[in-house]
Amino acid sequence: MARLVFFDLDGTLADRQSALSDALTCLCRSRKLSPDAEQWLRTALADRATIGDFARLREAFGLEASAAALWQEYVDLMAAAVTCRPEVLEGLARLRAAAWTIGVVTNGAGDIQRAKLAGTGLASLVDGVAASGDLEIRKPDLRLFELAASRCGVSLADGGWMVGDNPAGDVVGGHQAGLRTIWLRGRPWPDGLPSAHHVVDDVTDAIAILLAETE
Repeated sequence: MARLVFFDLDGTLADRQSALSDALTCLCRSRKLSPDAEQWLRTALADRATIGDFARLREAFGLEASAAALWQEYVDLMAAAVTCRPEVLEGLARLRAAAWTIGVVTNGAGDIQRAKLAGTGLASLVDGVAASGDLEIRKPDLRLFELAASRCGVSLADGGWMVGDNPAGDVVGGHQAGLRTIWLRGRPWPDGLPSAHHVVDDVTDAIAILLAETE
């Protein structure tokens, strides 16, 4: 099997939730948003964010700033707030040293996901990135995995791995792409889905499994 692994970004390599809270606190303060507007934004952006959310915010609360300006400030704040633990960065560096090809397959707008990768130091450790906003499709769509493989300079036909926390997007998507899968336990597991090949509590455990495969 090829030494290829795709990782999910939010909730797998990086902690989106704490970054989201910090970024929105800063944004609401700088734009002097009302408590109602702040609550609206926190609800709307709980799972994902697009510039369209800020267009709706602007319209709902009569904000003067453009949606594009609000979005760019949010992107910048998220990039500054998001973190990736040192042991995760070290694990990815070990995978690269063991000749693994590393890709990121993530749902989200391309500009913000790439800003997060740059802000965390992950960008220098991955060979290719496919964000759902690049094609306006989302995991588990096979085309997103094909795009990631292409950007990594490899073929899905050679096999590999998908690591992530979303049962449908990451595990089902990985299966459909012909990849072995590692699920990060946390979200509820829906009935009827194919099982992951491994289940772990932390992405560092997944990296350890991959390294063991090549020893």
